Amino acid sequence: MTTPPPCPHCSMDNTYPDGDLYICPDCGHEWPQQADEAGDEDALVVKDANGQLLSDGDSVVLIKDLKVKGTSTTLKVGTKIKGIRLVGGDHAVDCKTDAGSFLLKAEFLKKA
Repeated sequence: MTTPPPCPHCSMDNTYPDGDLYICPDCGHEWPQQADEAGDEDALVVKDANGQLLSDGDSVVLIKDLKVKGTSTTLKVGTKIKGIRLVGGDHAVDCKTDAGSFLLKAEFLKKA
């Protein structure tokens, strides 16, 4: 059995299916299950700084030095990152570098 998606209205994960609808008990929002299943493939569209579509497993290059919050580490311009993974949210790219694992904004990356 698949887990229901989070609520598109309040982003809470406490949703459940009821007939042909998903229901969020936190905010009361209801939406159809078929629309969610049909739009699953197109739900996450992430573009790099040049407008190229990114997908899981792509290699990207940093176009700007990025200071890592809370540390003295800086990710340098030109750093190549292999095997990215797309996630939802403002920081849509999950990746691993020599300096550790990071969530990055796609606007600071270009497809390699």
